[in-house]
Amino acid sequence: MAGGTTGGLRLSRWLPIAGWLPGYRRDDFAGDLTAGLITAIMLVPQSMAYAMLAGLPPTAGLYASILPLVLYGLFGSSRTLAVGPVAIASLMTAASLVDVTARTGVGPVEAALTLALLSGGMYVAMGIVRLGFLVNFMSHHVIAGFTSAAALVIGFSQLKHLLGLDLPRTHRIDQVLVNAAEAWQEVNLAALLIGLAAIALLLALRGPLPRLFARAGLPAGLVDRIAKAGPLLVVAFAILAVSGLGLDAVGVAIVGEIPAGLPPVALPPLHPALVRELLPAAALITFIGYLESISVAKALASKRRQKIDANQELVGLGAANLAAGVSGGYPVAGGFGRSVVNFSAGARTPLASILTAALVALTMLLLTPLLHDLPRAALAAIIIVAVAGLVDIASLRQAWRYNRADAAAMLLTFAAVLWLGVEEGIIVGIVTALALHLWRSSRPHIAVVGRLGDSEHFRNVLRYEVTTLPHLLLARVDESLYFANAAYLEDFLLGQVADRPQITDLVLICSAVNAIDSSALETLETLNEELADAGVTLHLAEVKGPVMDRLKRSDFLDHLGGRIFLSTHQAMVELGEPAPAEAAAEQSSGDT
Repeated sequence: MAGGTTGGLRLSRWLPIAGWLPGYRRDDFAGDLTAGLITAIMLVPQSMAYAMLAGLPPTAGLYASILPLVLYGLFGSSRTLAVGPVAIASLMTAASLVDVTARTGVGPVEAALTLALLSGGMYVAMGIVRLGFLVNFMSHHVIAGFTSAAALVIGFSQLKHLLGLDLPRTHRIDQVLVNAAEAWQEVNLAALLIGLAAIALLLALRGPLPRLFARAGLPAGLVDRIAKAGPLLVVAFAILAVSGLGLDAVGVAIVGEIPAGLPPVALPPLHPALVRELLPAAALITFIGYLESISVAKALASKRRQKIDANQELVGLGAANLAAGVSGGYPVAGGFGRSVVNFSAGARTPLASILTAALVALTMLLLTPLLHDLPRAALAAIIIVAVAGLVDIASLRQAWRYNRADAAAMLLTFAAVLWLGVEEGIIVGIVTALALHLWRSSRPHIAVVGRLGDSEHFRNVLRYEVTTLPHLLLARVDESLYFANAAYLEDFLLGQVADRPQITDLVLICSAVNAIDSSALETLETLNEELADAGVTLHLAEVKGPVMDRLKRSDFLDHLGGRIFLSTHQAMVELGEPAPAEAAAEQSSGDT
């Protein structure tokens, strides 16, 4: 029995469906079916719109919404994440394909398949070697800067469809506006009216109309479903307007014929030159897609006290992207808006995603003729409204009040995406996040401390009225010691000794030190010698067990002039705490 249980746990580790399917209930199916239907209604127009954003035919978005969803449902650890085409990945796909297709001669559809395969392979490889922790290396504010700028780039990239113009592709918003201004006489008023009406309807369905319907007495569940079906309603009204008024005859660009049937499943030819060109873009798309997906998955899982396996998410997203690469799609990820809708609509398990895929497949089999007259201006409106919420002004305000360095990193990433491009901008963001971490940790907080009253607690002399001893320096370093900050610690301590000639003993309090690397150890050895030359004995206090284990494997402790104390209190007592009357005279008011 134990062996069977262990085998089941091992299987569910790599195939999560084996964990939730045996306990599946009829009530779960009702929620999954409702969520699958509502998410499919939202996904069909969105996937076509995002494919257009990626510079691909609408079918690529629909194909990317079938088999990838099934594979994620089998391998993903989130019960409610809705995987499929998303705005950021679509924009990054478009940016990566523009120059690559020109240099290699490979068509955009085939290049997008290769990009999905590369991204899927990277996801799976990272999941197998358990690299899910890499998401922690990206600052929230850098991501906020990237997504805010990307949202603006996405929104303005749809201006040509909204105006009915044939504008050259560029990530520069100023260039988009210049090109649009130069071609203003060619604006298609019918397309513009359709686009503006679609935007107005989508915005109205997010607030005013549901409140109006509620006041009219419609059931709350029906009102909610109408609001979530906003993109589908926009598509339906736009198609009726074009077909009923014959607007395609006056230049309104439409989707045109969409091949009916399920996506062909085949491995695309892998051109070595194309693979080399796409590897950097695939790595960035993988990183950003994972970051977006895991953030949404964790947020939704916490609402139901469920767990997310970060490494299994890599495998699930990898399987989804590999499926996209062999079934006519392009890179996919977990979308915030659709995932929230999926969650709110009652999804209980990943079966909701599989049902969504089935409904999209049914659309491809039976309903594609109805989408022939769908105007591209309506799809552009869906994209614009969807990404408007990605512009994160609140994070910038909070960062500006709390930490100007984070605000500067957010603004720098924002500007880099707008000025240099999407891929270059995210590289700037990653470098900025790492540089900020190094800068902060290279200048660790070091506090000179003293005894707080008659207690065994020690606090910063600059913040509290504490007791100190003239011959004893108690210094607490609030950071692990490594090559980038060891010299800073050395300079600080030597500076304190130089300013206070009466010091004969220095206690380095290591309560916040979790590690000491080889470079920092050499610095401590040098510091020990320099202090000894100055007539000062170096002691350590509150050294953690793992740190002490490493120190014992070196000869540093053999050369240490002083002692190692269990606590700062012990160090102060044994190194010459004055009598109570003298202690009162030595109390510091925040100045040593």
